[in-house]
Amino acid sequence: MKRILATSCLALMLAACDSGSEAPAPEADTSTPDAAETTTPEASTEAAYGELLLPLPEDTTTEITAADLGTRISILADDTYEGRGPGQENGEKAADWVAAEMERVGLKPAVDGSWFQTVEMVNQTVDADQSYLTISSAEDAAPFVNGEETVIWTKRQEEMELDFSDSDVVFVGYGAVAPEYDWNDYEGLDTDGKTVVILVNDPGFATQDPELFNGNAMTYYGRWTYKYEEAARQGVTAAIVVHETAPAAYGWDVVRNSWTGAQADLVRSNGGEDRAMMEGWVTSDVARKLFEEAGLDFDEMKEAATKPGFKPVDMGELKASGKIVQTVDKATSRNVVGMIEGSEAPDEYVLYTAHWDHLGKAETPANSKTFTFQDDKIYNGAVDNATGVSGLLDIAEKMAAEGTKRSVLFASVTLEESGLLGSAYMAENPIVPSHEIVAGINMDGMLPMGPSKNMVVVGYGASELEDILTGVLEGQDRVVTPDPLPQNGYFYRSDHISYAKKGIPMLYADGGDDLREGGKEAGAQLGSEYTNLRYHKPQDEYSENWVLTGMEEDIQALYEVGDIIANSEEWPTWYEGNEFEAIRKADLEAAGE
Repeated sequence: MKRILATSCLALMLAACDSGSEAPAPEADTSTPDAAETTTPEASTEAAYGELLLPLPEDTTTEITAADLGTRISILADDTYEGRGPGQENGEKAADWVAAEMERVGLKPAVDGSWFQTVEMVNQTVDADQSYLTISSAEDAAPFVNGEETVIWTKRQEEMELDFSDSDVVFVGYGAVAPEYDWNDYEGLDTDGKTVVILVNDPGFATQDPELFNGNAMTYYGRWTYKYEEAARQGVTAAIVVHETAPAAYGWDVVRNSWTGAQADLVRSNGGEDRAMMEGWVTSDVARKLFEEAGLDFDEMKEAATKPGFKPVDMGELKASGKIVQTVDKATSRNVVGMIEGSEAPDEYVLYTAHWDHLGKAETPANSKTFTFQDDKIYNGAVDNATGVSGLLDIAEKMAAEGTKRSVLFASVTLEESGLLGSAYMAENPIVPSHEIVAGINMDGMLPMGPSKNMVVVGYGASELEDILTGVLEGQDRVVTPDPLPQNGYFYRSDHISYAKKGIPMLYADGGDDLREGGKEAGAQLGSEYTNLRYHKPQDEYSENWVLTGMEEDIQALYEVGDIIANSEEWPTWYEGNEFEAIRKADLEAAGE
């Protein structure tokens, strides 16, 4: 997730927590239990979700209120859960609490009689004292400083030590192979044994040329996840992305905080053997020095990489050497899924999603000069994403009390901060078939603030869900605003994308940047403060001073969108020409819909 100049932009980024890797393809479980196979809440016991470390609330209502949201956020963001780290003992206790709260508000367990979908995972921890990356023409060059100049890891899960030396270094521009744009940054390159240096984002962002890729709006080729995936397909030894704040949409502190420590991943069927030996980032200052040492001008090479026909550039006498020493601990985490069974169309579903996990607890206290609590090791994740889970539970409580004609799934997924892994696992191992899910709504990183005049839709112009939201907001005297930062690719950076890739129309909307009190200036200030002082830092803590009236209004709007769909016979779809439209049509046709 990552943040900027306005509350809307901020919350949008929140969802884009860019730690870890994007999910490998899990081995699919084709079983899809129907609603009749789930147990009722009365049949479930506390043992079904484990002993609770914190009590359930006693005084929430069946209406969506700021008070109810605050109650749940404060519990989920409590130090007791130690930052809700997936696979960690106290972190997983937060998932138990979510399941128990789903039961309390009247949901049924949705996973073949269970609240939980088990997600097999590993935690890979690089030993920073023994691991290194060196790129230089000098044989006695010092390695880059881990955390300050570089962050490195591997996605190979079976090897505890990996090393390479004297690897030729090649600049491959944006590292994209995009046939539809007649673009191949690896064309003609013998990648065997090579270390590749890659720019982040797309050529279109760099040039602002609307005819180049998707212009200012990021494509999937601009995602760091894609760049490592493509480098692996090309067979390189090491893939290093150059960090720059504007095209990455977050500062180096986010790279350092998100990619160090234990890195979660799904268990890979081949142990990650198909990935590069080393993946990582270097700062732009390091990159500039490397290009200078190679006799190249960094800015000139960046410009050359935006031109059609760009070819890989050998970086002269530079050689790369590196070593990864890691521990790999197998663990399990869990998606928590509850449901309301529809009274008239139980085999048609509306889906709500919000990830429960965060960054967990650090081994050492935060030491950034921006931190005010120097001894705090816990990344509480109050905004990111105790807010979304609380919103999901508030909506569930209201819908369960009222009932719905269609069934409604409420999925609080894990491992979002590690690259959307929990939602990807659920999409590949469906609770119900994708063709039975009418539409979905995702909630992630909602900023505490007063009411706004608008809501921002990430990936605006995607589906008819936006038309429903527009009608709902008219009733609140508000408007829909397009994503103000399409260049940052937030549509690809939260859990909704896992389901969109299966063709399911998904809405990801967040609070606006134009506040009723203070306007856009106030919204920008709140967004900037969160981005700079609390995002992915221990300071993302709940405060009783939070203003939640805006969040209340936003959650009410998202409730109404889902309620309209859950009590109708309509099937909202993608707009014509959307990249997921064909997938949806094929899915429905194959199911005979």
